Amino acid sequence: MNQDIFQTMASLSEEIKGTVITSAEQLEAFRIRFVGSKNIIKGLFGEIKNVPNERKKEFGLVLNALKEEAESKFEQDKDQLESTSDNTQNHGLDLTAPVYYDSIGSRHPVSIVMNRIIRIFERIGFTVAEEREIETDWYNFTAMNTPEDHPARDMQDTFYLKDSTADLLRTHTSSVQARIMTTQKPPIRIIAPGRVYRNETISSRSHCQFHQVEGLYIDKKVSFADMKQTLLYFAREMYGPQTEIRLRPSYFPFTEPSAEMDVYWGLKNEDDYRITKGTGWLEILGCGMVDPNVLSNCGIDPEEYTGFAFGMGIERQAMLQYKVTDIRQFFENDIRFLKQFSGAL
Repeated sequence: MNQDIFQTMASLSEEIKGTVITSAEQLEAFRIRFVGSKNIIKGLFGEIKNVPNERKKEFGLVLNALKEEAESKFEQDKDQLESTSDNTQNHGLDLTAPVYYDSIGSRHPVSIVMNRIIRIFERIGFTVAEEREIETDWYNFTAMNTPEDHPARDMQDTFYLKDSTADLLRTHTSSVQARIMTTQKPPIRIIAPGRVYRNETISSRSHCQFHQVEGLYIDKKVSFADMKQTLLYFAREMYGPQTEIRLRPSYFPFTEPSAEMDVYWGLKNEDDYRITKGTGWLEILGCGMVDPNVLSNCGIDPEEYTGFAFGMGIERQAMLQYKVTDIRQFFENDIRFLKQFSGAL
């Protein structure tokens, strides 16, 4: 009986050495037979009781060597199979397929127009100023000459923070001007780009969030003529060297006198008639001389300094430049719309 056990172990050793594994299925079959929890070698350990005492040591050495031989064979063939699989299977990739490059991202049309406006004003000495979007009532309204009972507050529907009438989402970037004027001494020459919020019904022409660029210049002897020439320069850089502008009297609580500026858009086609209401003129921004009360509120002596301010909506500029008829398209993240601007700077 004990001789049969030694012959069985020798036969299993030959089987292990002679097994050729070329697939995962064959590897699994080998594991079950020689390495698994119920493998054939494990069953031989129980036969030690039938081996004469003088051969028990020999039996144990041969059986352990057989066990190690099976485990070593399994690990080697497993590594070899995995290495071959990585090199030949390519994880399902077809290396003969044509190459498709990933789409290159692009700037958002609002960012394109905003950056263009910033570059125009930077060339004449304006610097960019940015501030918080959650503001206090004082910087957003009171400092800009709109106290609590001022009728100008009715011109803007404001998002106030929950349980607060002092903190709000800014309705214009004029709050940036107020913060700059209270922390810096003239001369001041800044532009303030950023997102603003108003509680308005969303439609093709208006949205509850949009972007503005506002400008402010304060120094000694700044005049209305300085403002006009600055804005004429901007219009011709933005719309072409032959662009004509006109200023119409208007009202803003933080400027006096105030004006709205139009550019002559022309009447070349039906779209021109529609957006200019048949006049050829198109409003693009509001402007005016900084009200002395605003200067006083911010700690600047209105007897010594004067200044002008202006502001425009970026979406309006982008709609004109790219002939977009619905402002909602700027906020919907439709890749079919946005990829049209991949070549713009």
